[in-house]
Amino acid sequence: MGRLLQEAVALKSEYQQAEREIQALAGQITLMGGMVVDRNRVRTSRTQRDDCGARLKQTIEAVQDTGCVIKDLDIGLVDFPTLFHGQEVYLCWKLGEPDIGFWHGVDEGFAGRKPIDSDFLENHRGDRAQ
Repeated sequence: MGRLLQEAVALKSEYQQAEREIQALAGQITLMGGMVVDRNRVRTSRTQRDDCGARLKQTIEAVQDTGCVIKDLDIGLVDFPTLFHGQEVYLCWKLGEPDIGFWHGVDEGFAGRKPIDSDFLENHRGDRAQ
């Protein structure tokens, strides 16, 4: 899971960089009232952006196929739906954390993270509500 999420974060960054290059060139053309464009540079940036976009989509789908919900791709934050005291909650993990050590209610988000304690472990059931 961590490897897939790291790949998605890197691909998003690469995609954004290619998009920034395309937008910067478009802005430069507008400011100058036109100019001779290096078509190879534009084609390379567009190809890179499109390839990254396709790979990013596949990687996100692979993460989601594991049952995870991507909450923030910039920081590598994912949630895992589960049950606690019969109610759906999320186990919460952020890229770089050694293991899954937090959970929160569906409406609480990252700010509402609570440590997984003995009460959670004793009353947690791995199946999500259907």
